[in-house]
Amino acid sequence: PLDSWFIKTTAVKDKMVELNKTINWKPESTGTGRFGNWLENLVDWNLSRSRYWGTPLPIWREEDGGEEICIGSIAQLTAEIEKSIAAGLMPKGFVLEDMHRPYVDDVILVSSTGKKMLREPDLIDVWFDSGAMPYAQWHFPFENKEEFKNAYPADFIAEGVDQTRGWFFTLHAIAVMLSEASDEIKEINAEIGNKGIAFKNVISNGLVLDKNGNKMSKRLGNGVDPFATIEQFGADAPRWYMISNAAPWDNLKFNVEGIDEVRRKFFGTLYNTYTFFVMYANIDKFTYSEPEIAINDRPEIDQWIISLLNTLSKEVDGFYADFEPTKAARAIQDFVDINLSNWFVRLSRRRFWKSDDSADKLSAYQTLYTCLISVAKLMSPIAPFFAERLYTDLNNVTKKETFESVHLSYFPEYDASLVNKKLEERMQLAQDISSLVLSLRKKVGINVRQPLSKILLPILDKGFAKQVDQIKELILSETNIKGIEYITDTAGFIKKKIKPNFKALGAKVGKDMKVVAEAITNFDQQAIEALESNGEIKVAVSRVTLTPPGIDLEGNIKKPKIDIPEASTGNTYTILLSDVEIIAEDVPGWQVANLGKLTVALDVTLTDELKEEGISRELINRIQNLRKTKGFEVTDRITVRLTDHPFISRALNNNLSYICAEILADSITPDNQLNEGEITTIEDNEIIIAINKV
Repeated sequence: PLDSWFIKTTAVKDKMVELNKTINWKPESTGTGRFGNWLENLVDWNLSRSRYWGTPLPIWREEDGGEEICIGSIAQLTAEIEKSIAAGLMPKGFVLEDMHRPYVDDVILVSSTGKKMLREPDLIDVWFDSGAMPYAQWHFPFENKEEFKNAYPADFIAEGVDQTRGWFFTLHAIAVMLSEASDEIKEINAEIGNKGIAFKNVISNGLVLDKNGNKMSKRLGNGVDPFATIEQFGADAPRWYMISNAAPWDNLKFNVEGIDEVRRKFFGTLYNTYTFFVMYANIDKFTYSEPEIAINDRPEIDQWIISLLNTLSKEVDGFYADFEPTKAARAIQDFVDINLSNWFVRLSRRRFWKSDDSADKLSAYQTLYTCLISVAKLMSPIAPFFAERLYTDLNNVTKKETFESVHLSYFPEYDASLVNKKLEERMQLAQDISSLVLSLRKKVGINVRQPLSKILLPILDKGFAKQVDQIKELILSETNIKGIEYITDTAGFIKKKIKPNFKALGAKVGKDMKVVAEAITNFDQQAIEALESNGEIKVAVSRVTLTPPGIDLEGNIKKPKIDIPEASTGNTYTILLSDVEIIAEDVPGWQVANLGKLTVALDVTLTDELKEEGISRELINRIQNLRKTKGFEVTDRITVRLTDHPFISRALNNNLSYICAEILADSITPDNQLNEGEITTIEDNEIIIAINKV
């Protein structure tokens, strides 16, 4: 067997274990589990290797092992060589040209008794080199003391999870040992308040697998060329896809189709929002030179999106600080897609279309600009190039900030005074109601351009109607509904069914699943209503009977007993809304949907007047599309000629001024002889439309 040199790491085992608990591991389970277990079972470090290439072991010994010396610097080695030359063991003028083999093997040192000392032929474990990098990169302790002090310990490191017993260990082990053995490190640690760690935060990266979850390899031919991917999609889309798809410490199933989806859904949505802003800002020559409109003086929808933006800034800053980039990316993505694009911009379009220079229009510009420039800053760590272009394109016009780059700008600061939680709750309610209405429209095949008369909303609590009234116009505009009505008693109108959520109930009820599920299925309408109102309800299970809840005339929960002899004894379970699925049933002439406690009933009856208005909106849509196809500017006024079709003539006559205002038309002329123009269809009726600039 070969003799080996060891470092007695077991001497500082307890300190290594304790200091490891002060390091922020991502995920935590790696630090407490894989790495923590490794430290708990620590053995001495086998330092030497019988190799040729690498860092030589700096130990010289007498042949009989009587005396030995460990060299700690080039200066010390040079001094020892001079002693050897003086003792006649080495030639005069000897110069060590290289610290590696074979040159260093020529060095013969002299012991205190005048005997030869030869270098131990082994090398140092290369992992020692990796663990020594915090000191080696600054050539500490020989120079750069201040630079080292400012960089030690590292705020953050990242490597593959396979480095648990490699780099992560060697960094930690050397730092802890030096905190006990090195006067220079003790001094630095005392100055900076470091107990002996090399890094404060660490991410142990997961693996990038193929889309089927297999490791990428040349043998399987399932590897992805990163350069070809970047050439096709740019750098930011793959970065965003990888960060938003899975936490860095989780394995990622890499699918190129996912990058394309990110490019379309996130970057495409953000780009379209930006181009919408730019198009109208250029028309109105908006440069943000006007006085800032106070947030409290802006419309509620502006106050709402600014409130959400501040909440987002706080969340994203916290996620980044906690090394949770995936949560940051998802939060930014949801804000852009759900709130900024699909809600704020869509509901504010008419404000940008206005021809006047009202405060409302200016508020819309200032609000959207603030959102876009802030999103650029928030996303910049993950998508640095897109964020840079977005920021500079906006700021080069307004000159509101003096920074040359988004990466030199200040990160958005959270302003609690701009956060309005009640307004956020109201707007969330508006989004939920609108989402339910739109889903019902989709279900019955009635598109949003077709107006409908009304929706019914069951009253949830005393303040519900007042809350909805404050957002009523937004809901009506978003869903193209004429009115909202409230009902207090749904028993005779809306029927609901309830089903157990087996996945949620499993851990809670265990072997009583069968009887609890049957009890839930047997809930009557009053029991369902009680569950929705209170958020919970109790189910009692006995050996021979099951008492599922119902409500009698006095308001007591009561239900006839059901004989279930196999049930366990004496268990009472609290059933939450998350433990069940409640479904509202449709009634004739209405479509019904629910989301938690919220229920919406949509009147799908179409009157002649509603049909005509729907036809008018379809006609507007076709003409607007034709304007885009012909490349007309949004400010261009037009004249319109179209087929005098009986299907649209009545709708055109009854809604003429509305149609002209929407399409910027000076005139609309029905023409039976028209044979030039674009052919289009509205509800299977073919018509010809011809437009010209005025």
